Amino acid sequence: MGGKRMLRGISVLTVLSLLAGCGGAIFGGEGARESAARQENGRTIARAKRSNALQSSVFDLFSNADDPNVTLEVNRYLWAASLDVLSFLPVQNADPFSGVIQFGYGTPPGGGRAYQATVLIQDPALDARSLNVALRTRGGAVSRETQRSIEDAILTRARQLRVRDSGL
Repeated sequence: MGGKRMLRGISVLTVLSLLAGCGGAIFGGEGARESAARQENGRTIARAKRSNALQSSVFDLFSNADDPNVTLEVNRYLWAASLDVLSFLPVQNADPFSGVIQFGYGTPPGGGRAYQATVLIQDPALDARSLNVALRTRGGAVSRETQRSIEDAILTRARQLRVRDSGL
């Protein structure tokens, strides 16, 4: 008797959840027409996507077949070294997918002038060509020598981090 009652309760809950999931479209009101139109529109979009895109599967997530013109890999040592060397500046925005770190104004230890920096890491290689630093003061851009010395400090620190991780 108790099992039959439980089965009936589960059946009622199942039917109610199905009705709730339909959003009232079962009863044939205005919602049913809108729901049918949305479904048809969704099917049309899905068909267009299927015809325009390559078929993919779950296994495509694990392959390394990304288009290098679309994806960007950032060197983790350059990223960490940039944060380390410019630690006196507050981080305003950091996007590891595009390789951009924006720093706010800050004064270096022992210095009197406030600087602001933007770092762009464009390549996964630990190379000077992978790193661009734009440094400015409240009065404007700084000299190329100052920017070059900051870039050199970041590259040196990145190499130190890589050597430490490799255990050499």
